[in-house]
Amino acid sequence: MKKFFGLLCMITCIFGLTACGSDKKLTDYETTKVEFAKTISTQNIVPLLCEMTDDAEKEALSVYTMEELEIVFEQKYGLKVNGAAVKTAIDSFDSAIEAIGAVTGVGEATAEINKKQIVVHVQVNGEKKNAEAEIILSNDMFMVVESAALNPVSSMGELMEKAALNTLLGMGTVFLVLILISMIISSFSLISKMQGRESKKNKIEVDSTGIDNAVAHIARQEESRDETDDLELVAVIAAAIAASEGAASADGFVVRSIRKANRGRY
Repeated sequence: MKKFFGLLCMITCIFGLTACGSDKKLTDYETTKVEFAKTISTQNIVPLLCEMTDDAEKEALSVYTMEELEIVFEQKYGLKVNGAAVKTAIDSFDSAIEAIGAVTGVGEATAEINKKQIVVHVQVNGEKKNAEAEIILSNDMFMVVESAALNPVSSMGELMEKAALNTLLGMGTVFLVLILISMIISSFSLISKMQGRESKKNKIEVDSTGIDNAVAHIARQEESRDETDDLELVAVIAAAIAASEGAASADGFVVRSIRKANRGRY
């Protein structure tokens, strides 16, 4: 029994997913609007926008305001349009025709409908390459043209070429960044070497200065020591002379010089 209920639940889920994935069935009124949208797109809107890319036509339309364009299209061509959308559409068609060349024909159309809009896609053949026109109409009884654009269709070779260029550009950028990083890292060793040389030079200068100071200090000590020895020798000699003369002190004696006796003569 449990297996039966499990199988039943699985079948119910499968049918539910199938029902969710299926297209919503259109009413007769919606089907009529979709077919009419495809017809006016292929027979009126796309050919008309292609003609308006001519320089003379663009110059003639440039004098009109947005509101005046809506009146002109309704009275002259029987189309309800949004003025700003028409200006944008003419620029889009003009740019695309430069890429695809002259339009040689208008192909089949497909359409989708939702609550607010009807979106029509029309195949356009060009001398150099093909394109796809996207026409968006309001989903009401007026079917106002709210947007239109012509997009060139790239071939597989062009797509592969773009992909290869993008890959090459990305890899080239990565390699350049890596090379720059390696150069920066290698410069650190040069900076450390320069700093080491500078510190070594300063150390040598400090060491030489310290040695000079030490030598000068030792020399001063030797001089003071020699002076002290001489004074002691003078005092001893003066005392000896005073004793030999029978004087009580050596205050009256003046030692002018001290010379070493030459004892080799005796």
